[in-house]
Amino acid sequence: MSVEPTVEGLATELSSYLDTSRINQVRRAYYYAEQAHEGQMRKSGDRYITHPLAVAHILAELRLDHQSLMAAMLHDVIEDTGIPKDALADQFGDDVAELVDGVSKLTQIEFRSRAEAQAENFQKMTLAMAKDIRVILVKLADRLHNMRTLGPMPFEKRQRIATETLDIYAPIANRLGMHSISTELEDLGFTSLYPMRSKYISKAIQKLRGNHREIIEDIRGKLQEKLEERGLPGRILGREKHLNSIYSKMKLKQKSFHEIMDVYAFRIITDNEDDCYRILGAVHSLYKPLPGRFKDYIAMPKANGYQSLHTTLFGMHVNIEIQIRTEEMEHIANNGIAAHWMYKTEEPSVGKVNQTRVDRWVKGLMEMRERADDSMEFIENVKVDLFPDEIYVFTPKGRIMELPQGATPVDFAYAIHTDIGNATVACRVNRNLASLSQPLQSGQTLEIITAPGARPNPAWLSFVTTGKARSSIRHALKTRKRAESMALGRTLLKKSLNGFDAKLSDISDAQKQAVVSHNQVNSFDDLVSDIGLGNRMAYLVARQLVAGYEAQEEEQSAETKQIEASGPVMIRGAEGILLKFASCCKPIPGDPVVGIMDSGNGMIIHSDTCSRLPEDDEGRARLTHLKWAKDITDEFSVELRVELERQRGVIAEIANAVAMADGNIERINVEDQNARFGIVSLVVHVNGRRHLARVMRRVRNIRAVTHISRVRH
Repeated sequence: MSVEPTVEGLATELSSYLDTSRINQVRRAYYYAEQAHEGQMRKSGDRYITHPLAVAHILAELRLDHQSLMAAMLHDVIEDTGIPKDALADQFGDDVAELVDGVSKLTQIEFRSRAEAQAENFQKMTLAMAKDIRVILVKLADRLHNMRTLGPMPFEKRQRIATETLDIYAPIANRLGMHSISTELEDLGFTSLYPMRSKYISKAIQKLRGNHREIIEDIRGKLQEKLEERGLPGRILGREKHLNSIYSKMKLKQKSFHEIMDVYAFRIITDNEDDCYRILGAVHSLYKPLPGRFKDYIAMPKANGYQSLHTTLFGMHVNIEIQIRTEEMEHIANNGIAAHWMYKTEEPSVGKVNQTRVDRWVKGLMEMRERADDSMEFIENVKVDLFPDEIYVFTPKGRIMELPQGATPVDFAYAIHTDIGNATVACRVNRNLASLSQPLQSGQTLEIITAPGARPNPAWLSFVTTGKARSSIRHALKTRKRAESMALGRTLLKKSLNGFDAKLSDISDAQKQAVVSHNQVNSFDDLVSDIGLGNRMAYLVARQLVAGYEAQEEEQSAETKQIEASGPVMIRGAEGILLKFASCCKPIPGDPVVGIMDSGNGMIIHSDTCSRLPEDDEGRARLTHLKWAKDITDEFSVELRVELERQRGVIAEIANAVAMADGNIERINVEDQNARFGIVSLVVHVNGRRHLARVMRRVRNIRAVTHISRVRH
């Protein structure tokens, strides 16, 4: 059994930044939790209270406020001991009770097997974060301690928790700028999922470190000498590469272990911003900088508030990566949003900037959540924003916007405002007109050109990269599609009602409601929209609406009128419906056929073997299996492919054979030919399958023809 942490040890740690009354409140929460969890043990054999205490220790290292620490102590009380939220509110106040409730709800979330359940739960997490970001901080500390003590868990549970950590919690910690927690979660998750790989990489690192010790010390000495020579304050730290990041680079960048590890990394921590730039000059005078590898995240911080100067130098026959930052930047780089509470009292500006960034991100998540039709669409959008590799571009007024790698001007337009994105028609990049689909580069200045009444183009969805742009475009298209389908559906319904000598205004609300219930839709508007989208037949809905007060024989005569108005019937049961025959498979009487309603085009008739028909279950459900009417006298186009040996007059022979079989030739083309053989494409008018068989038999009997077949696209 491990040595138990104590509340007194925690109190000593807290005394460095909290006053006595607040420390006593944290102590009180500890004793309350200890009593509530009395008799409960962890898998490791430790008393259960050691877990909340360890979580509070992690938050104390981040210097979080006393309410977060109290919530850490109490975070399992509601779920594990049956004490209600109200009781906690009476004891410790509403804020703490809300935090505990939020963390309890997140604890019930399991991001496992089904993607949909995972997406649903991610939405709950977003809501919790939007209410109070501290909920996720307590949850991250809880997850970190659970990962540190994962050993005694059964194998399957370990695998699930580790996968969930790598997929969800580590990226969130990273997005909130909490680098130290994010990397520890990644490494613990990696070690748990891949114990053998982790062991090999660890051994290889130790071996390499021993071999490289002299070079590392030599570089560190030269850097120290240079700083002293210029009188610049700065402590130099070696930077460790983490197991998960080494493995990811080996896997994604197809690099060997030695290629990744042949880089010597140092961090120089100094007093203020000016010194950062002076130190940059000093190290560049010592070793040559590699072109294109310098990044200034001080002037342009990352989206999660990270600031630092990055440069790569070449010296002593190796690459040397250096990060230069102030103490404050170091704290924010490691603790991200948690640094907000540390600087709250001393230096409001730092925390505020960071808090504003996180608020903006969470607000963006909430917007996407409202727009997304379902949770799967939401998580698809969010995943992009959880793994950003930022580029920085400027507005014409010089404001900096951060966007993920590969973002386009359309993403930029939506990042400014949804209305600007929706009204975008063109853009200027560095004052020159540019394509809306081109990926942006850091440092470019963008100007978006809008037009009143402009609408998003569905093609944009194929190239935008940000979740906000994608969800906004989809939302606008859905809204527009619904408005258009409503208008079209109303027109088609009115037309069909005219055939029954009825008007839409004459139909009672009760009758409309009866038809809505019969069709199992939510509202009459949905029914009208379905007609416009081609999912329902206007004629059938009209007949249902009229049936309430029309006599059967009147309905029959209306049907007869409708039939007469629409000409001879080709398909049984499709009276009064606008029919179109698909040009892809060119069905003819006798072919097995299906119908699919199409927005504004009535019913499209396809051969049931057509490759253009939907293959998914939802699409297949929209198909109607149909039968041809008898005695059809109309002619239908059929495409034939004739393979033949080249001879003089063979085309005339084919034309003659078709005419002999009472067929009409619409078009004849020589598709492909060489000295001996040729392929002829033939479009012929026939009135059914029997007639077609007769035509094909006549053509096949020509001596030069080697093969004939019907073409279906």
